[in-house]
Parts: sequence; C-alpha cells; structure tokens
Amino acid sequence: MLQSATDHEPTPVHRGRSDGRRRPGAATSEATRLTAESIGILGLGAYAPERVMTNADWAARVDTSDEWIVSRTGIEERRFAAPGETSVDFAVAAAERALADAGLAARQIDEIILATDTPEMYSPDTAAFVQDRLGAREIPAFDMAGSGCAGFLLAVDVARSRAREGGKKILVAAVELISRLMSWEDRETCVLFGDAAGAVVVGPGARAARILAATAGTDGNKAGILGLEAGGTRVPFSLEAARAGLHQKVVMHGREVFREAVRRMSEAATTVLEQAGVGLADVALVVPHQANRRILDAVARRLGLPAEKMFSNIRLYGNTGSASIPLALTQAREQGRFRPGDLVLLTSFGAGFHWAAMLLRF
Repeated sequence: MLQSATDHEPTPVHRGRSDGRRRPGAATSEATRLTAESIGILGLGAYAPERVMTNADWAARVDTSDEWIVSRTGIEERRFAAPGETSVDFAVAAAERALADAGLAARQIDEIILATDTPEMYSPDTAAFVQDRLGAREIPAFDMAGSGCAGFLLAVDVARSRAREGGKKILVAAVELISRLMSWEDRETCVLFGDAAGAVVVGPGARAARILAATAGTDGNKAGILGLEAGGTRVPFSLEAARAGLHQKVVMHGREVFREAVRRMSEAATTVLEQAGVGLADVALVVPHQANRRILDAVARRLGLPAEKMFSNIRLYGNTGSASIPLALTQAREQGRFRPGDLVLLTSFGAGFHWAAMLLRF
C-alpha cells in the first residue's frame, strides 16, 4: 500500500449557503466535499505481456537494424500482446494489481475511467467490459480516448475532481495494444511502440500519494502532426482504405513532434512546480512519458535535470502510449527510486496536440 509523509485523514470542508440555510439533501454531500490537496493515489499496478519483440526481430521484417533503432530511439526491446490477448485483458490485469496495492476490492470502487486509443470494440467503450470483468458495482464507467500518450494524466486529473465529491474512489486504467493498430511494414513507426497497461486508484486516504498540482493543455492547430486519421467521419473505414493501409497509417511528423514534445513537457513540468511552490531540486524523480530516448534527454537538458533523476524504461518497453507513465511509475517504485515523503514529477504529451503534468508526494 502507498504511504505518504502525511499520517492523518483530510478534514472535510463544510460549505453552507450565504443565508445560513442548506439545500434539501445537501448536508451529506457538502460535508464530504474534499479539497484537491486531500486527494491522492492509493494504489499502483501495471501489466506487460511476456512476448518480447527485439530489434533483431524487426530487422528480419523491415529494412532496419539494431544500431539504427537504438541510435534514434534508445529502444532495444518492446512487449507485444499474445494472439488471444485484448485490451480488456490488459486493463483488468493492471487494475487488479492497483486494487490489491490499495487494499480495496472492486466493489469498493465508485467509478472507472479508462484511457486508451486501442479500444476493445468501436462501441461500447472498453470501460464497460472492464467494469463487468472486475465484478464492480453498476457504477459510472467510461473511456477517455484520442489523447494519445497524454491520456493517463488527463484521466487522473479528471478522477481527482470526481473523487473530491463525496470522497469517491476512482479506478483509472490506461491500456494500449499498439501492435494491433500500427503497420508492421512502416519502419519509421513500427519499431517505436510496445503494448502495456497501467492503473491507479485515486481517492482520499492517509496513506495516499498526494496530488499536489496538475496542469494540462491542448493546441488543436498541431493536431495533424501526430495521429491516425482513418476510421472516423473524415476518412471512414472502407475496403479501399484498408487496401491502402490507411487504417494502420500512424502519421508522425518527427521533427515537429520532437520540438513540441520537448517544449510542452518541459513547460508543463515547470508549471506544476510553480503551482506547488517547490523547485526542481526538491524533486526526487521525474517520470516522463517514454516517447524516445532523444526526447527524454532533451527534456532533461531543458530543465537542467541531472540524469539520475530522470526515470526511463524505454530501452526494454518502447513507447507504450498512455500506459507508459503508470508502467514506469510502478517500476520506479519497485526499484526503490523514491521513498515516502519524496516528490515525484510526471509529464507527458500526446496526439491532439495534448500535454499534461502532475506533481505527487509519496
């Protein structure tokens, strides 16, 4: 179970009407409304499949080499789903681990938010299947899709606001089976990605990792630099689109994505530090979205961050999309990279063009 430097339960904030009278039925809900600072992460969990796809495996399929991939991305291996595995299998595995870490049963969860760009089906959303598989109550469950690699932090920020009302406990899961989405013939993109899932439980609790600050933003003018166009109303899925491979055509304008990613992740990180009134020197570890090694190195240089404070697992997992931060955060804790009382900074970017950052105190 997670621990923090705080050892007492948050005090509920009572708010009445200016005339001293309460609305009918408002006493309970208003008495249990919490401050944003009282909400945190109660449990962490992650899942990565067993199948390993090495650079040598890719070199046997497309015109590439281990040297080319490593020099440009820092990736040596990535994990791919087995033929029978689906997004729901991944999400449930990560969610069960997060629930166990929080010491909670699925029926104690009040809401489920799932971030993914590789859903189980076009409709209904993947969260519905996860709710059923976990054995949760008939609670709200919904997907946040289309935000790419920023999806997890955006979902956690939404969960934080939802958890403030009535002290709810919200399960947030992020899952990507990108191997099912991408073209296995496009050497510019196929070598970048891996499959994984991560999950957290968000809510009030004395042992929570407090969410001290969060920020997010979008520049829709940059929507065209990263994404998958086919399958929507602009380019509907059709036999012709499939024959042209458009359903697997991940658009990535590398240089522009690089510039925007470095800029936005760095600025978002600085913003949350300013919001919390702390400096980068106070942070024990930065856990960024694992896009590629060059981006991580550039963010560290721009922030003036020592290499030992930047966590990366990209060498063995590649870019796992929205799952990358919860996967990396779970592994960082397992490796003892931070301790109770430490500040941990999360920062990400994704298609949209979206970005987000969050500061935690464990």
